Amino acid sequence: MGSSSANKDTGFTMIELLIAMAVGLIVLGALSSTFIIQRKTFDAQEQLTEMVQNARAAMDLMTREIRMAGYSPAGANFNGITYDTTQLKIQADLNGDGDTTSGSNEIITYTYDAANDQIDRSTGVAGTPKAVAENIESFTFDYLDGTGGSTTITADIRQVKITIKARTAKTDPSTGQYRTYTLSSVITPINLAL
Repeated sequence: MGSSSANKDTGFTMIELLIAMAVGLIVLGALSSTFIIQRKTFDAQEQLTEMVQNARAAMDLMTREIRMAGYSPAGANFNGITYDTTQLKIQADLNGDGDTTSGSNEIITYTYDAANDQIDRSTGVAGTPKAVAENIESFTFDYLDGTGGSTTITADIRQVKITIKARTAKTDPSTGQYRTYTLSSVITPINLAL
């Protein structure tokens, strides 16, 4: 009789082992699913943050430079902002020599490169364009006069309204679409009289 009681205490049965493995796989599957969902959420939030920072950095740079348009301590006569539908051209006599063609940042031009979805910035008379913002769906600007109405006359420009529509670098996995962010600002150059 002693031998039958010894067999009962020797370990797990096959059914107990299968049940333990099944429970372990269910727990492991739940943990993996949670990790994957958290990773996708983190990636999406990271893309949104990058998109917003990209648009805001470009807008901040343009705002600072547009506010300096028309600066001329020597009293030189030039257009602070030149009307153009394809580019935003800003001029300022930063070194005070009465000429906007001698300094490297005295003529700044912003253009939209639709082929590469980016805003380019060039300096000087014939500077090489360099990207200042990527993943941009659209970049528009409107020239405003002293009353806030649109104008096509360079001498009447007193404000510039800029609109940037940025997008994420990758599509949203749940929708298959890019997420977008639109930022608009009306900028008044302090050196152009109202």
